[in-house]
Amino acid sequence: MIGTIRTILGLLGIVAITVWVIVAQTFAMKTGLIDEHRWPRWWHTNMLRMLGIRVHAHGEMARERPLLIAANHISWTDIMALGSLGNVTFIAKSDMARWPLIGFLCGLQRTIFVERERRRKSGDQASEVGQRLAGNAAVVLFAEGTTSDGNFLSPFKSTLFAAADIALAQGKVERMHIQPVAIAYTRLHGLPMGRRHRMIASWIGDADLVPHIFRLLREGAIDVHVSFGAPVEYTPESNRKIAARQAQEEVRAMMIERLRLS
Repeated sequence: MIGTIRTILGLLGIVAITVWVIVAQTFAMKTGLIDEHRWPRWWHTNMLRMLGIRVHAHGEMARERPLLIAANHISWTDIMALGSLGNVTFIAKSDMARWPLIGFLCGLQRTIFVERERRRKSGDQASEVGQRLAGNAAVVLFAEGTTSDGNFLSPFKSTLFAAADIALAQGKVERMHIQPVAIAYTRLHGLPMGRRHRMIASWIGDADLVPHIFRLLREGAIDVHVSFGAPVEYTPESNRKIAARQAQEEVRAMMIERLRLS
């Protein structure tokens, strides 16, 4: 009964804040009278509240720009966790642009859509990311290329790290920074999740989104930790494969530490 009430109230709250942010963000983007980063961050923060997810930040998002944030990926809620902590641009797979409502909301935050399965387009896609970086943005790259169950880290894919090279090659910036960020879901109702219960927070592969939303609303009270590593300078002399490997190693270390402390 309590789970049902929590779900109903959560859904009403989600609808209310989403309608409001669509109106406010559309106005901000069309008129330029309001900072268009304001409302997406507000939406992320309040969506987390409706879902009962508490974010614990360790360190902070680097102030240097342009910035490429290399993070692990566990669930769609990772976007909200990071979006609530800073003004960022996300990279998402192209089919999300066609999802009802979700694609529209992504567009309101100027999400960069990429086709990860089509290698021949990877250059153009990296170029778009590079252009955003050259414009002094903070871009989030979920570097595993897919989601996991939150118990392990998959190898980081270096392909889109090429965007850093493109940003530098365009000549608008002489250097940029890459910051490793680890996301770890650790507790449910104040108790350590463990390997099995961590699956409640994870959203793997092509799993249906709506049932997962209802599951989170029903459960509530999930703790997620976002750990920010030290930003590393990236210059024309840097190697993207080495940068990807170094970011992966630091993300793994931070993730293991948070899971161990939980």
